[in-house]
Amino acid sequence: MAHVSEAKKTTVEELKKTLDTYNVIGIVRIDNLPALQFNRMRKLLRDSVVIRISKKRLIKIALEQSGKKGVEKLNQYLDGMIGIVATNENPFRLAKVLDKNKSPAPAKPGQQAPKDIVIKAMVTPFAPGPVISELGSIGLKTGVDKGKVAIKEDAVVVKQGEAISGKVASVLTRLGIEPMEVGLDLKAVYEDGVIYEHSILAVDEKEYINSLIAAHRDAFMLSLGIAYPTEENISLLISQAVRDAKGLSISREIFTGETLKELIVLAERRASALQGLA
Repeated sequence: MAHVSEAKKTTVEELKKTLDTYNVIGIVRIDNLPALQFNRMRKLLRDSVVIRISKKRLIKIALEQSGKKGVEKLNQYLDGMIGIVATNENPFRLAKVLDKNKSPAPAKPGQQAPKDIVIKAMVTPFAPGPVISELGSIGLKTGVDKGKVAIKEDAVVVKQGEAISGKVASVLTRLGIEPMEVGLDLKAVYEDGVIYEHSILAVDEKEYINSLIAAHRDAFMLSLGIAYPTEENISLLISQAVRDAKGLSISREIFTGETLKELIVLAERRASALQGLA
């Protein structure tokens, strides 16, 4: 049996203690994250989020030995250079905080594009020369505008998920475009036996609020259409019912305190019309 050092045992115990202390556990990747930015984020988040960086093997053991039911499912996200984040905040807030504290960074050859990388039409600071061929080699349409090389049309130079070539990375750097983000890249979060991937937690708040507003409006209009009484629509439904009842009583010439005046006026009009015909 292979000897396990005391240091590794201690690390696993510390990881297990973190897992069992906090309600929400996340797996983050720290690839290409500079030490300076990592330390800045650790300091920024220290009041609400605990960050533990360790070897994947030790994290895997801690997840499997933790007292939290189902937390071992996070093992499937142990890819690349990873760490654990632990908090008592809800998963959506955790994802928002981590995403908010990412910083733009230049692209490096071989990195995967986090989204479509677009170079927009612009007048570059470059004078005509070899740069025209360099821009053209990655599919950019160029021309000359007032003595400077111009990119004539917006162009997607790398699609989401594709590797960034050396040529594209060089052009992006020369143009001052930083399409990458560095920070704690949240892969998945555990809470109460449920695993949430980052794609679920990355909610556009404005879009979400607009969706709620639209849903409320549609539900309100539907409740009016089918005359389903609620606290929000009851006054409108009663007003509509009164109008409908009054209209029906007038059309059927049913005398009530509310319709008497209208029916008399209607009778006078008819009498006048008959008198005119006579």
